[in-house]
Amino acid sequence: MPKKILIITGDAVESLEVYYPYFRVLEEGYEAVIASPTKKVLRTVVHDFEGWETYTEKPGYQIESNLAFSDVDPSQFDGLIIPGGRAPEYIRLNEYIPRIVSHFFDAQKPVGAICHAVLVLSALKNNTYFKGRTMTAYTACSLDVEMLGATYTKETLHVDGNIVSGHAWPDLPGFMREFLRLIKE
Repeated sequence: MPKKILIITGDAVESLEVYYPYFRVLEEGYEAVIASPTKKVLRTVVHDFEGWETYTEKPGYQIESNLAFSDVDPSQFDGLIIPGGRAPEYIRLNEYIPRIVSHFFDAQKPVGAICHAVLVLSALKNNTYFKGRTMTAYTACSLDVEMLGATYTKETLHVDGNIVSGHAWPDLPGFMREFLRLIKE
């Protein structure tokens, strides 16, 4: 059976951070399943670095989610990808997120977290998953990494055990290379 990768997100996900992993997973011959608070067509956003002190945001493409969070059985998946954008700031409030995400840490399955994805990890009741670990994230989320109990690194790509973390969409090639390496092991 082909491997199955779960991508959890919602409206305002960064376009490249959902599309690039989705298509790379499919390219590997694996099944890519997008889950969101409700099964629907999601609106994505495009973040760019245009000389502001922070990123800019514009409307992006639409992408359909396959499952509502309430219907996700995480034991059916071999890995988890959490894209960034603004989606993490509100999907972390969903009652099913701790059950879904904790499964991947308890089972030591690969977890890819890029950009603002660390906000989703903050919804977990058990921060011991992150004690003594090192992660990266978008610079503005460095304090969130530290609040988990992990050490923040300025590297734009970092692998620590089953966690692949990336800074932002420009880091997607390395991020997906390392995530898929863990899936194949």
